[in-house]
Amino acid sequence: MASQSVGSFVRFSTRALPNRERVPYWREVFGRHVIRAHVEPADEAQFNADGTVWSLPGLRVHWSCYSGAARLLRPRELISGDDDDIALLIDLAGTVHFAQAGREVAPERGGGIAIMHAEPARMVFPRARYMAVMAPTKALQPFTRSVEDKAGCHVPGATEALGLLSCYVDWLTKEPGLANSSELVTLAVSHVHDLMALALGATRDGTALANGRGVRAARVNAIKTFVRENLARPDLSVRTVASAQGLSARYIHMLFETEGATFSSFVLEQRLAHAHRMLKSPRFAGDTISAIAFAAGFGDLSHFNRSFRRRFGASPTEVRLAGNG
Repeated sequence: MASQSVGSFVRFSTRALPNRERVPYWREVFGRHVIRAHVEPADEAQFNADGTVWSLPGLRVHWSCYSGAARLLRPRELISGDDDDIALLIDLAGTVHFAQAGREVAPERGGGIAIMHAEPARMVFPRARYMAVMAPTKALQPFTRSVEDKAGCHVPGATEALGLLSCYVDWLTKEPGLANSSELVTLAVSHVHDLMALALGATRDGTALANGRGVRAARVNAIKTFVRENLARPDLSVRTVASAQGLSARYIHMLFETEGATFSSFVLEQRLAHAHRMLKSPRFAGDTISAIAFAAGFGDLSHFNRSFRRRFGASPTEVRLAGNG
């Protein structure tokens, strides 16, 4: 068990266990008590698995990885009477074959499956890597068409809300700003519920609400993540980001305007912060100031120096010397 910046994480793994203990541990601890399923590996001698469970009020996510073939059965006797959650399982490997409520589906990589926890189910795979996002059914009912009938339904990987959901959850697990604010946690969880509802098929009113709330937040996060990962690109602009995200440049400008900022000011701030970290890091002590500026995405050294001093109240050289001191 580990306490991290947001929510609580519990990690499970068989890799440090002797071979004879791996399957019994996984069956009893992770199978019966976490996912409430019988785990039947095809080859017990070669079995290995890892799992992580992340919990917030009104939201749980678990990630699982299996090294070999197995079958997971969720019989009626393992179903908790007070578990009315619905899950969206996202198959990250494209190997899962799932059956529930008379439906059978083998989603493509990145595709999703709707799972009702109150119903028996079966899952078979040669290897597996997936994440499952779980929420109370009642949280999605006001926004989703016939959510109770979604058991075993396939959600195509090309569904925008499904991709946004995966990226947004990944960002939330790393966002330190949520740690000290229950209000932000509540808002973030509602965003996840919005994206789940859209992926499953929201009503007209639900779609309107989700587009103005959860989708907007997830898109802003996706844009900012893309910018941070591509700061060094000399062609980084609102048009390149719009093309990568499948959005219009005007829409991106509008998203930043609603936050009281601009796209260009965000990019500049991220580049300056990146350069600042590099200047203070011993790892880059041998790099010249100009090399660091170019690595952070600045094409003009004088512009970098002026912007840096304006932002941090000191020159790059002064920050480097202070860091080394």
